Amino acid sequence: MAEFTEKEIFETLPVPRAVATLAIPTIISQVVTMIYNLADTFFIGQIGNPYMVAAVSSVSPWFNLLTALGNLFGLGGSSLISRMLGVKDTRDIKYVSVFSIWGGAAVTACFSIATYLAREPLLTFLGASPDTYSYAEDYLFYVVVLGGVPTVVSLALGHLLRSEGHARPASTGMMFGGILNVVLDPVLIFGFHLDVAGAAIATAFSNAASVVFFAAAYLRLKGRTAVSFRLRFFTFRFVRPVFSVGLASALATALGQASNMVMVHFASDYGDIPVAAYGIVKRIDQFPLNVSMGLYQGFMPLVGYNYAAGNYKRMREVSFFSWKAALLFSACCVACFAVFSPQILHLFIPEAETSALGAQFLRIACLAVPLTSVNFLISYTLQAMGKGIQSAVLTACRQGLLNIPLLILMNALVGLYGMIWTQLAVEVIMLPVSLWMYRSTFRRLPAAGK
Repeated sequence: MAEFTEKEIFETLPVPRAVATLAIPTIISQVVTMIYNLADTFFIGQIGNPYMVAAVSSVSPWFNLLTALGNLFGLGGSSLISRMLGVKDTRDIKYVSVFSIWGGAAVTACFSIATYLAREPLLTFLGASPDTYSYAEDYLFYVVVLGGVPTVVSLALGHLLRSEGHARPASTGMMFGGILNVVLDPVLIFGFHLDVAGAAIATAFSNAASVVFFAAAYLRLKGRTAVSFRLRFFTFRFVRPVFSVGLASALATALGQASNMVMVHFASDYGDIPVAAYGIVKRIDQFPLNVSMGLYQGFMPLVGYNYAAGNYKRMREVSFFSWKAALLFSACCVACFAVFSPQILHLFIPEAETSALGAQFLRIACLAVPLTSVNFLISYTLQAMGKGIQSAVLTACRQGLLNIPLLILMNALVGLYGMIWTQLAVEVIMLPVSLWMYRSTFRRLPAAGK
């Protein structure tokens, strides 16, 4: 892909080319990240022990809360930096970036310590059974307790790189960690016979390696970036503008994982096989959503920059183009999952009962993907514009007020399969609400723009 200046990308490049320049590397990194998230489940599944897969599935929602922390500090900081660039104000970027990096590290350290101290009741709540508890404890210790800080810092650094238009090194850093994890998984799981612990160690080490890669990338960009690592620039002055946007994304991730925890907790009442099947399906189902999120994270700097600069026409064009691309890709994935779900599940775990149940789950779960993509796009667009409150309201309604209560209700009324249908029901209910919020926000903007 050709190299363009920051000004060309944000202001003059045709919208499809500008979106592609920022989003394609981000999408690739998201796909690689998804692959390394799938790698743990895939390689452990090859052992043929559903209890090990169930253990990883139980802990995964808690591990994914680290993404919420990464988004709170990383996306919040990157959105603010993009808007600062849009109004040509670069003086305070160093303060925003230092707060995002070091603040995220400090909060994550507290989260990891609390996780270790409360591991026994936590694992019980997450659905670990006597057969899966020891595996789940190993996985939790390495990926959250030891690997929490590097995971969040690597996410924050990637977001900050993208905020200045450096999508390629940001994506390369994520890919570097993902590829390393895929390489280390079979070595540690099968070569050293570490099983679940091997997968967890590979994940933690790979995220730490990504941090080193990002630090080296910033050294190479010296003179072309306003981002700083120096702790002497740490200040709480930008807590409000960072959190006003980052909180919406963090809330979306946290409530989404809370829903997964509730789902796994209830599924564990039906046995370890449904937990293992649901865990695999959730990882596979994330593929189209990860691609869409890569697209959204790529266009966020474009939206934020042009919104701050008053170029509303270009901002709308970026949003509409991204919307169409996400819907088309999601529809293709739904068709693929509907046709090939038995083969896909068998690839991940050859154990017959788990793969058969998972194939049924996947055919239901994938139906929500196109609607989820639209709801996500609206939320990310509002965040990029600095409309954190509106985005947070949509998220709280979608994941908090609807998803968890509906999970409880569907489990009580329909049972296991009722919970699988819940996500589709939530997205159908929320779509008109999201569209109304989207249209009302855009109608308040000047009609012509620049």
